[in-house]
Amino acid sequence: MKKTLYIIRHGETDLNKQGIIQGRGMNTDLNEWGKKQAQAFYQHYQHIPFDLIFTSTLKRTQQTVDQFLQKDIPWVQHEGLDELAWGIFEGKPSEITKPHFEELTAAWANGELSRKFELGESPLEVQSRQLTFLEEVKRVDTAKNVLVCMHGRALRLLLCTMSGLSLTQMDQFPHANVSLYKIYFDGNDFEIIDFNNRDHLKHL
Repeated sequence: MKKTLYIIRHGETDLNKQGIIQGRGMNTDLNEWGKKQAQAFYQHYQHIPFDLIFTSTLKRTQQTVDQFLQKDIPWVQHEGLDELAWGIFEGKPSEITKPHFEELTAAWANGELSRKFELGESPLEVQSRQLTFLEEVKRVDTAKNVLVCMHGRALRLLLCTMSGLSLTQMDQFPHANVSLYKIYFDGNDFEIIDFNNRDHLKHL
């Protein structure tokens, strides 16, 4: 069945504001600015007749789309949408994590997609659980407009897979809190039809 996916990153958290890596293991809340971003997105897109919502299992994604959830739109929490786990560096100050982070992401860009931090996940491991999400999306035959809320690094990886690109290309997909990628699924292939759209945030 043909469908359109509206995929957004969650709103800002205090750790986002501080430049601290959160990852799958940090179940943080939106801060006040993040709530304003979520409200702005709702105001701009509330007219879309969403008939299914997917979020990760982490509450910052659920809080971002809470006003849509209050409409009693069918909702699925899917671990395939959880952020990449950064392991021992989650929640640590950026001055500690930055050199390690830059080394790891450079290794990924060079094709070392099995590399990960201790107790963390590799891009290939994240892709594996994202593939189960994509199969579920493809099987759904009752939804034409699907809202998806997830996380920054995971979003980059998902867009690579949907576009048929190597995960080494993940950094070509920029993102910001509550930025939007709109994806059309024709029954066989996914196509990005709106790229990192932030028009709904202009007046904040």
